[in-house]
Amino acid sequence: MATNSAHVDSFAGDNLPPREQWPEFRFTLPALQYPARLNCVAELLDRHVADGHGDRPCLIAPGIEWTYADLLDRVDRIAQVLVRDFGLVPGDRVLLRSANNPMMVASYLAALKAGAVVVATMPLLRAKELAFMIEKARVRLAICDARLLPDLETAQAQAPAPGLQHILTFGGGTEADLDARMATVPGGFAAVDTAAEDICLIGFTSGTTGVPKGTMHNHRDLLAICDAYSRQVLQPNESDRFIGSPPLAFTFGLGGLVLFPMRVGASTVLLERASPAELLDGIERFRPTICFTAPTAYRAMLAQKPGRDLSSLRRCVSAGEALPAATYEAWRDATGIEITEGIGATEMLHIFIASRPGAVRPGSTGTVVPGYEAKIVDDDFNELPAGEAGRLAVRGPTGCRYLADDRQRAYVQDGWNLTGDTYRRDADGYFWYQARSDDMIVSSGYNIAGPEVENALLTHPAVQECGVVGVPDPDRGQIVKAYVVLKPGHAPDVATRKALQDHVKAEIAPYKYPRAVEFLERLPRTETGKLQRFQLRRMATEAPAKAS
Repeated sequence: MATNSAHVDSFAGDNLPPREQWPEFRFTLPALQYPARLNCVAELLDRHVADGHGDRPCLIAPGIEWTYADLLDRVDRIAQVLVRDFGLVPGDRVLLRSANNPMMVASYLAALKAGAVVVATMPLLRAKELAFMIEKARVRLAICDARLLPDLETAQAQAPAPGLQHILTFGGGTEADLDARMATVPGGFAAVDTAAEDICLIGFTSGTTGVPKGTMHNHRDLLAICDAYSRQVLQPNESDRFIGSPPLAFTFGLGGLVLFPMRVGASTVLLERASPAELLDGIERFRPTICFTAPTAYRAMLAQKPGRDLSSLRRCVSAGEALPAATYEAWRDATGIEITEGIGATEMLHIFIASRPGAVRPGSTGTVVPGYEAKIVDDDFNELPAGEAGRLAVRGPTGCRYLADDRQRAYVQDGWNLTGDTYRRDADGYFWYQARSDDMIVSSGYNIAGPEVENALLTHPAVQECGVVGVPDPDRGQIVKAYVVLKPGHAPDVATRKALQDHVKAEIAPYKYPRAVEFLERLPRTETGKLQRFQLRRMATEAPAKAS
């Protein structure tokens, strides 16, 4: 833990991995030089008001528009309530449960300003998942949108002692609600003098590979992603207005919808529901300039775009899973706007490889974000030459520190973060996604990347979305199996199956075609939109496919 930590409750520091298991942190850019004492909220919020910009719009939602001064007043009052009414001390963990709305942001920032450690949760998580997080992070206090209270109360009953002791709701209309309590405390709250290395966030992974892991990030980390990816690649300014679909509990959403705009004094639009249709509605209504969402959402919005006015947008950012070249090209052709892709990880907090406006190579994730380093290594950690596929290793100003988890040793090796992705790097320094390292399909001696097959399927006019995994086969070791969601008007029959197989054979090397195709109404995804291939592998194991 940081020297001279401000934490009174030392749980977070006590449960960091041993120092020898940490990645090497590197601060190579002038913008990444931070003081030893730092509270990120003072930089993200208080500074703008102190500099005379309190009247700038900050948080926008249907029927709501808060300036920076409005938000600061609410943040300070919430912090006062947490300390006065619930005895919050620096280092306490505060669980947050809400959709994307201004009170969620105010509660998040208030907890950070008071020196607490935020454990933000997705709105769709159920009691069992919440109880796991409460126990793992030893949470005693939660702030919850009153509409989402039942599952949290069930989780409170399920978690072992001492468990969750207090739930503070907002939006419930009672005297015990946070809204009413805020009116009983004075304004103003001095940010706790935290160390830059004091942990302020435990972000749980989204579950694409099974049991979630708690990733620990400090005050410096939250500014570093702003001053690396956002400042160096996205390059927003104070006149920008952000919008997007990722939940704020997902670090992709935290960065893209809160930290990046607030770092430069810009504004953000918060939508509690952001399906592709609702995101299109939000873009037309609120006229944002920068959009953050997943590749599947861009693809879905394309089908609904005719007649829609998206002219306010100047940047479209994609992350969460690989962006197919077909989706990039279709969006660019329909809107005139490039999608700039990025890869991040909850362990790394945000994006560390990204494409840059005007320098996109369709199908490539892009180049290393300034401030980070990346290389491709083999199983023995030898760096591979350009063109060869291997494991992606990254280091920079952020990195993996799991909460009391033996998987730290696998993620961090020789000071580098191993993201679990298979990539190749070309001679120009562009990185090309191949697969998750455990998603590489080996069939009859051939290495087949599932996403490559997915990309080929997505170019067929009948395919809405798809997921590809390897299925055990006695003759070939594995075969390629595709799970496909069809567009309306296409029948899930033998003829369609053969048409898709023939299409893939014509698009990529024939040995890569899916020998088994199963049609689904929907694919298993996390709340953040990531395809859960481990669920597809489980389905395939329970009902083995026959090769055709």
